[in-house]
Amino acid sequence: MPVETKNRQKLLLFAAATGVLLLLGDSLIVSPLINSWKDREKEIADLTTSNRDGSRLIAREQVVRGSWERMQTNTLPVDASLAGGQMLKAFYRWGQDSGINIVSIKSQEKPGEDEYMMLECRVDATGNMQAVSRFLYEMEKDPLGLKLEAMELSAHDNEGQQLALGLQVSGLILSPPPQ
Repeated sequence: MPVETKNRQKLLLFAAATGVLLLLGDSLIVSPLINSWKDREKEIADLTTSNRDGSRLIAREQVVRGSWERMQTNTLPVDASLAGGQMLKAFYRWGQDSGINIVSIKSQEKPGEDEYMMLECRVDATGNMQAVSRFLYEMEKDPLGLKLEAMELSAHDNEGQQLALGLQVSGLILSPPPQ
């Protein structure tokens, strides 16, 4: 009997040692390798996506450059007074083309980053639905670099024939590149 117990103890000791070695091997070797493999797989997928996006961008280079050149030529002048004058002329031109009555225009400069700044305008106007929609259409189709930030529309009379329009518009002013 004592021999069987010794063999059983050796077998249990061997099984316990093997279990501990397998756990250590899993936590120190296998798991880090699997995590590293998954990280590399994700990185390869990200690089593949980035490469595909870059190839598409290179293929569209002329379109993007043309769009950027149009944007640069349609921005407001760097001189704030010229920029304000150009926006005023544009609003009055759109108002005249649409038949809307412009009540007031207030503008102020908003500093942006180094490369640009914004000229914000608050425009209040009145007119019927056709004039308001035509004014918005004229403003939208104009190539001038403007962004409609907010719009308020309310009835000026009980029948809703006379509307009051309030617009918050931003114009882009690009700084010239350093020479």
